[in-house]
Amino acid sequence: MSISTQPEQHSVAPAVRVTAAALEVRESLAGSRLRKHADYQRVYAEGRKHRSGSMSWFLAPQTEASAARVGLTVGKVLGKAHERNRIKRRLRDVLRRHVGQLPAGCDMILHPHRTVLTLEFTKLEAEIVRILQQANAEQARANSTHSSRPGKAEPVR
Repeated sequence: MSISTQPEQHSVAPAVRVTAAALEVRESLAGSRLRKHADYQRVYAEGRKHRSGSMSWFLAPQTEASAARVGLTVGKVLGKAHERNRIKRRLRDVLRRHVGQLPAGCDMILHPHRTVLTLEFTKLEAEIVRILQQANAEQARANSTHSSRPGKAEPVR
């Protein structure tokens, strides 16, 4: 019998490496999400409702200057918990990729329909990009309307 003086080598699964870029993409939506119930209620009350092929969305100007924010509402009518969670994961993934396109100075809520569950991912992404473009166009129209309005008119002499 021989005794080895070398330490045993165990096979260890390689550690999952998370690069800084992947971490940045993962966290980029964290600061851009609506979190408080009061914020959701304000957007529903003050905002305008729009419809697209597979979701409704609400857009309202922010009361205080902060980064653009987005919220998701997925009600129980859309399915069981695992289906609703899948819908939310799919929407968050698309939003992470396009967080830079959120309309500045606005809060937005996406309210998906059940079709989002079976929609091809590329079509879902294209629809959300189209929604973000429409929201930016509406925000630009609102800003131009407010900036072109004069304040108090001066009396004519």
